[in-house]
Amino acid sequence: MRKHHQCPPAPDYTRTCIVMFGVNLAWFLLLIWALWGLAAGALAGWLVHRLIARIRPG
Repeated sequence: MRKHHQCPPAPDYTRTCIVMFGVNLAWFLLLIWALWGLAAGALAGWLVHRLIARIRPG
């Protein structure tokens, strides 16, 4: 039986998660821009900004 104190700590993927969120957001906004134009991409970016500001603590 394996003892718990021999397990290595779990890696911290916080930075990776934040970077991938940015990458996914960028391609999503570029896709909207390519399909429907700059105004739709800007509107989508503004909506995402409002959602993030709403859930941000403080």
